[in-house]
Amino acid sequence: MGSLLYIIAVILIILWAIGFFAYSAGAIIHILLVIAVIAVLLRIIQGSRI
Repeated sequence: MGSLLYIIAVILIILWAIGFFAYSAGAIIHILLVIAVIAVLLRIIQGSRI
């Protein structure tokens, strides 16, 4: 499950980078970035407990 969160976070960061440079998606890209950062933080927190 942790690997899935990490993969989703990486995909969202890539999508954010594409949208940031293309500047066509507007605010949705920043929402995706926030979700990706939260997923990475959850991965780090869960990884340190195990």
